[in-house]
Amino acid sequence: MIIFGLFLYTLSMSKKVLGRVDKIDFPELSLNTIAVKIDTGAYTSAIHCSKIREEDHQLYCTFESKEHPNFKSAEVVFQNYSYTDVKSSNGHRENRFKIKTKVVFFGKTYKINLTLSTRDDMRFPVLIGRQFLSKKFIVDVDLENQSFNSQTNNSQTN
Repeated sequence: MIIFGLFLYTLSMSKKVLGRVDKIDFPELSLNTIAVKIDTGAYTSAIHCSKIREEDHQLYCTFESKEHPNFKSAEVVFQNYSYTDVKSSNGHRENRFKIKTKVVFFGKTYKINLTLSTRDDMRFPVLIGRQFLSKKFIVDVDLENQSFNSQTNNSQTN
């Protein structure tokens, strides 16, 4: 029992604990305090993209949602992007654009792969999946806004 407890303690020291939802920043997309759903059932991470245009080997994207007022950016141009097949929870496969960008959790910047999707009808414009979470975070579904609250608490004490 002592060894198991020591293992959990060591594990928790190396990984941060996230809740089921959070608010995070995407600095390269000029999106701040964005509501995200942490979804351990999803492999890939996805972001709502209201307008996508591919032209001259470049991808032009606008991130905007009427349901989320702070989810609004100017058009972002990606030189490097790819396509990937994504299988939804209902088994439907969809070929999506995939971009690489940066995301901030607990004040630390990480690289993240995001597939572009129409998530207007979803409660959260961003879904964070296992591919990103692996080896960095533990998810406790009883918690919310762990990263956001840690930044708020840090700015109040400084």
